[in-house]
Amino acid sequence: MIYGVDQPGPLRGVELESGKRVWETSAPTSGAKPLGTATAFLVKNGDRFFLMSETGDLIIAKLSPKGYEEESRAKILEPTGKAFGRSVVWSHPAFANKCVYARNDKELVCVSLAAEAGKE
Repeated sequence: MIYGVDQPGPLRGVELESGKRVWETSAPTSGAKPLGTATAFLVKNGDRFFLMSETGDLIIAKLSPKGYEEESRAKILEPTGKAFGRSVVWSHPAFANKCVYARNDKELVCVSLAAEAGKE
């Protein structure tokens, strides 16, 4: 399987060998419906993916041939760029030292991804 955001904005799961679209969802990009164009940056980490949406949300999800399973979501940045008549965050995040580093046009943030001590 290969996963990515396609032109009208949905995240898609595609069977690599055949090119068959197995599933799609707009949940991590624009919510309920495609906007005509939208994006999210995907980074695989073990059996999960980190998705940075253009809305400024950091999403942790599982992607599989069965579909998109969102585990958590947090707003870490306000969209400050402008594109297609809406505010967006269009910069790929960086990951280091159990943190995510993300920026918009006004600020750079560092958000810890480390689990709290003693919390299961």
